[in-house]
Amino acid sequence: MRLLIYIFLLFLSINVANSQTYIGKEKQIKQILENTKNFSKYVNTSNYKMIGECYTTDAKIFPQRGNILEGKKAIVKYWTLPEGIKTIQHKITQHEIRIVKNTAYDYGIYEGTTVKKDGKKTSWKGKYVIVWKKVAGNWKIYLDIWNSL
Repeated sequence: MRLLIYIFLLFLSINVANSQTYIGKEKQIKQILENTKNFSKYVNTSNYKMIGECYTTDAKIFPQRGNILEGKKAIVKYWTLPEGIKTIQHKITQHEIRIVKNTAYDYGIYEGTTVKKDGKKTSWKGKYVIVWKKVAGNWKIYLDIWNSL
């Protein structure tokens, strides 16, 4: 019986630790989730033009090591990888999304794998916060900050 209780408590704690909180209208939450999924797809396919389209025109990114970068041109330049380097896996897992009128935020974990010129794979993982703005009926990234774990 103690074993069953222990297993139940372990299962419960794992579920609580991995729970997601979404606050806002379901349709809006789904759009942010879809836009996030598309962002990862664009990173995985090196589609820098579409990465830029995920951001507002006045967006800012806060890379872990570097200055705050502002505007689509600077953001696309940041995301553009050198020749011979490719991100083959990029994934964002939201822990919470909260929508308030035409602004939203989400935070969670990002992870991925990059292949270098010599074929060596490097995996990475970190935490992030994104502030979204609704622009012409579509959610776009306004502020994007991250750092590694």
